[in-house]
Amino acid sequence: MTLLLRIIAWLLTAAVVFATLGPPRYRPHSELGQDGEHALAFVLVGLAFGLAYPRHRLLTAVIAVILIGVLELLQLWMPGRHARWEDFVVDALAACAGIAVASILEWATQRMRRSP
Repeated sequence: MTLLLRIIAWLLTAAVVFATLGPPRYRPHSELGQDGEHALAFVLVGLAFGLAYPRHRLLTAVIAVILIGVLELLQLWMPGRHARWEDFVVDALAACAGIAVASILEWATQRMRRSP
């Protein structure tokens, strides 16, 4: 199960990197708006990594925030892309929220297993 979660986490990451740095016409659009799309994508990535690497959640959160910053800065050199502080904040908070949800899910699961 852990291997499957890790594969999913890295595939989601690859999709987010492509959507962030790839041609703008290939970026998915929804009714959520840009901030909503960013939040959903990074909550899913954070959740996937939080579930895939349960023993390293704090390190995962720190690495996620750093790499989200790098990803945002790389947009400065991509045609049709714009690095924005707001995007960084939304993405970093959403990734950390996903990791936090993974922790809560693990805590709830363990608690349910202990209950008679």
